Amino acid sequence: MSDPRRALDAIGQLPDVEIDIADAALQLARVDSPGADWEASRAHLSELAREAVLLPGETLAERAESLINLLTSRYGYSGDVDRYDDLANANLIQVIERRRGLPVALGIIWLHTARAAGWAAHGIDFPSHFLVALKGKSTQAVLDVFHGGQPMDAPELRELLKRIEGENAELRPGLLRPMGSRAVLLRLQNNVASRRLQANDLSGALVCIEDMLRIAPDQAELWRQAALLNQRLDQVAAALKGFERYLELSPDSRAAGRVRSAMEELRTRLN
Repeated sequence: MSDPRRALDAIGQLPDVEIDIADAALQLARVDSPGADWEASRAHLSELAREAVLLPGETLAERAESLINLLTSRYGYSGDVDRYDDLANANLIQVIERRRGLPVALGIIWLHTARAAGWAAHGIDFPSHFLVALKGKSTQAVLDVFHGGQPMDAPELRELLKRIEGENAELRPGLLRPMGSRAVLLRLQNNVASRRLQANDLSGALVCIEDMLRIAPDQAELWRQAALLNQRLDQVAAALKGFERYLELSPDSRAAGRVRSAMEELRTRLN
C-alpha cells in the first residue's frame, strides 16, 4: 500500500463485483492528498463497518433509518452546500475528515456501510445528483445522501428532476438505473477532472483521467479524453497513443471519424 497508483492498477484488473468501493476511493484520494492521514480514514471506514454489522434492519425502511441514524445523526455526514465545488468534496480522505462532501463521495460511504451490514445497495446514475438505493426482493428504497438520507419517492424524484432539467422534465425509463462500483468511482473522479478543466488546469485534468484509466483501462471515452488533453498540451506521441487505443476499443463510434482526422493532423507534426 506504499504506492496508491499500484493499488489503482490492481483495481483495474478486478471484476466489478470484487471492487471494495471505499478502499478504491481512498486510494484515489491518496493520489491527490499524499500528505493526508489516509490510515485514519481507513480506520474510520473499518469503524463504520463494525458498527454496521450491528444495525437493525428487517425492512428497507428500517435499514434506511438505521443508516440515517448512524451516518447523519451520529457521525454528522451531510452535503457541503456552502462550498459545493471545492475539490475537497470529492476527496474521500477530506470528506471523512470534514464530514462534508459531494453526493457521490458521500454515497460511497453510505454504500460501504450498507454493504458491511450485509444489505444490497447500489448507486443510481441520476442526472447531476447521485443517489443511493437499498435493494429489496421486489422493490428499492432511494435515498438522497446529500440531504441526510432523505427517502425519495416518485414525487420527490420528479421535483428533483425538474430542479435539474427544468419544469417540463418528467420521470422516464432509465433514470433509476443502478451503477456498478467502477462507474461510481469514475463519476467521483469526473467531478475532479471537470473542476480542473473549469480552472484551465489541463495538466491536472489529464492526470486525473490517467488515474481513471488505471481503474477502468477499457473505457474508450477516457482514452479519447486523455488524447484530446495531450493534443492541447502539444504532447503528440501521447495523444496518438490515446487515439489509437480509443479506435481499438470503439472503431465504429460516432467520434471515430474525427479521431482519425485528428491523428492525421498529429502525424504531420512528427514529420
